Amino acid sequence: MAKTTNPPLGRRRFLKGAAAGAAVGATAIVTPEVQAQDAQPRGAAPPSAAHLEAERNPSARGAQSEFVERPGADYMVDVIQSLGVEYFIANPGSSFRGLHESLISHGGNKPEFITCTHEEIAAAMCNGYAKIEGKPAITAVHGTVGTQHAAMAIYNAYCDQAPMIVLAGNRRDGSERRSYVEWVHSVQDAAAMVRDYTKWDDNPGSLEHWGESMVRGYNLARTPPQMPVMLVCDEDLQEQAIPSSFSGHIPKLGAHKPPAGDPGSVNEVARMLVNAENPVLITGLSARTPQGLKLLVELAELLQCAVIDQKRRMNFPTRHPLNQTLRQRAVIGEADLLVGLDVWDFYGVVHLQGGNLRVEPRSLIKPGAKLVSIAASDLFFKSNYQSFFRNTETDLSLPGDTEATLPSLIEAVKRLLTEDKKRAFAARGAKLAEASKLALEQQRTAATYAWDASPISTARMSMELWSKIKNEDWSLVSDSFWVSHWPQRLWDMSKHYHYIGGAGAEGVGYLAGATVGAALANKKYNRLTVSIQSDGDLMYGPGALWTAAHHRIPMLILMHNNRAYHQEIMQLQHIAGQRNRGFEQCNIGTTITDPNIDYAKLASSLGVESYGPVSDPAELGPAIQRGIEAVKRGNPYLIDVVTQGR
Repeated sequence: MAKTTNPPLGRRRFLKGAAAGAAVGATAIVTPEVQAQDAQPRGAAPPSAAHLEAERNPSARGAQSEFVERPGADYMVDVIQSLGVEYFIANPGSSFRGLHESLISHGGNKPEFITCTHEEIAAAMCNGYAKIEGKPAITAVHGTVGTQHAAMAIYNAYCDQAPMIVLAGNRRDGSERRSYVEWVHSVQDAAAMVRDYTKWDDNPGSLEHWGESMVRGYNLARTPPQMPVMLVCDEDLQEQAIPSSFSGHIPKLGAHKPPAGDPGSVNEVARMLVNAENPVLITGLSARTPQGLKLLVELAELLQCAVIDQKRRMNFPTRHPLNQTLRQRAVIGEADLLVGLDVWDFYGVVHLQGGNLRVEPRSLIKPGAKLVSIAASDLFFKSNYQSFFRNTETDLSLPGDTEATLPSLIEAVKRLLTEDKKRAFAARGAKLAEASKLALEQQRTAATYAWDASPISTARMSMELWSKIKNEDWSLVSDSFWVSHWPQRLWDMSKHYHYIGGAGAEGVGYLAGATVGAALANKKYNRLTVSIQSDGDLMYGPGALWTAAHHRIPMLILMHNNRAYHQEIMQLQHIAGQRNRGFEQCNIGTTITDPNIDYAKLASSLGVESYGPVSDPAELGPAIQRGIEAVKRGNPYLIDVVTQGR
């Protein structure tokens, strides 16, 4: 083949040819930006903002640029900083570009921008962060599409009673929308898509209005029941100059007092507790902070009564002798008084909801037993999403936050105690302690079944992890439901951050983002964050691993890799059994095989140190130790553990 005499088509020659072609139909306009770009070495710099704007909006080409010395978004950042918000967690979007630029330039990246690859991951991170830190972080969503991406995670936080601030970018004025993209990404009512599962929203029309609403929203988000709030950030409000007439006043964030139960009802509950023979405290979301856990322990020890923890949070120490969670059914059946403390589905606690084709509830409590509820959720209801559960026929209900109510309840109980009562309570407590000890031994025996099996049993995985972290300052930030609650059954959990529960709405895709968010909160305390990550859940948002690597967020993830949506396998098996059919086909549409996913390689590709797959249980302990050492160096680490179904 003859060698060509034409030189390679370089960038300068290509641009020259393209410009000549364009000149046939129109006069070429060479801007300073193009001249500067042409002079750059290959790959030296991205196109300038002016060049990109000209591409996006042809009508603006050649127009005189206007400098905005003090944009409205600068004031927005000032307000956010006054609230003490630590993190701005988001996938970047053009509808809040003004706020983004003000945050990093005017605000010095305080709060810190945490970059996410998906809005659902960002909102889930806020959920996990709030359950560790006890206050909201901010996530921002880009117009219609970003809000829809984040919607599932916002709903999880709504049901989980976790506070977050959602800032929604939007261009309300249609005459200012510069392209078809801005039309399809803008909306008349930006909060409408999530209004049914946010606590409050607003669409401010001025900076003064925005400042007041931001402070109001922050207060509402952190007032029990804590939930997400949404504030719309109009693009014009972000990008136009602050009016000269605006003072820039930042509203004051006042003292925060959660709502407590009324004193008369509190005294009545105390009287019922002191006079009951077998009172039971049932706790769901009562310990919002470490103080809530401490108060509940104090009340239980005063009464020497049984406590059942629903495992929605770390509400009560797992090894406390009064913790009767492992024998919940027996304790409920013996009780003459059950006091629900921000209980999750009280009806489901006191009823067995069996039946084949139709639900046939059966009461679990004995005749004459009294029910009392203290719940912040009674202060806030919406009708569309059914997160309020079936009505429970209580004898007394106190609308109020349990943690805020406990101090007065404890004092009321103390006033009623006599020496005779104390002796009777001590005897009751001794019996409960013996029952608790026996229940723990039964769980330890159960954990030994399939101990050496491969795939690895969830009990073995949980205990191998526990043996390596028990002497560390650790925090389990994953739901234990998917591994048969082995951590609560066998670990010694005593601190508020030892367990934060799972997805409030049980929406798959929560766990990976929430793990990174909780690890972000734990980072400043040098806690060892650990998570047992479901395989199907991770595939909803694997980009969370990149965020952990990019921001150097240390955490140890053990994959619960059963290679299936195992919950759905069990559901199909239930239906197949109900219809008198075989189980052989129940793997169709429910397994994650052919090919098997290599989670160690996936994590490595996203910048996270990893190891696996591990299917030999003898290999797991050393792998966990290596992972802990990596986390102590400040890195995220993932171990792919091939496990049994549940």
